[in-house]
Amino acid sequence: MTKREREFTGRHALMVFGGAFTVIIGVNIALAVNAVKTFPGLEVKNSYVASQEFDVRRDAQQALGWSVYASATQDQVKLEISDADGNPVEVAKLTATLGRATHVKDDQQPDFQFDGAAYVAPAELGDGNWNIRMVARAKNGTEFTQRVILHVKG
Repeated sequence: MTKREREFTGRHALMVFGGAFTVIIGVNIALAVNAVKTFPGLEVKNSYVASQEFDVRRDAQQALGWSVYASATQDQVKLEISDADGNPVEVAKLTATLGRATHVKDDQQPDFQFDGAAYVAPAELGDGNWNIRMVARAKNGTEFTQRVILHVKG
């Protein structure tokens, strides 16, 4: 007895293409729903007002003439803030978030202390790129915000 081969008909082709498109569309819908669910929302309530205040804040910050440099050694992170003449700056208040650029699971809030030349804090750092998102308040009340990139090599 010979076995009869099944033919690939138009109905089979329709089922293959229909199934493939169903999978593709299903995955796209799942990704879109997850993207919308995880969107953090608005940064500011009124973007127009925020844009009007941006230039004023930027000009005040630039008038300070500060530059910031970050470094890390062993279990410590150092944040050097200097004025236009290169002298160390002691600020009225400093807060910072130390973390990776790609996720927040390693974020830390270092307790920076001024040692006369720089701000130093204990920190647990692995190799790679880190960001310090700092907010410093000058003694005259001006707010200074900056993201400082820190490269840690093992």
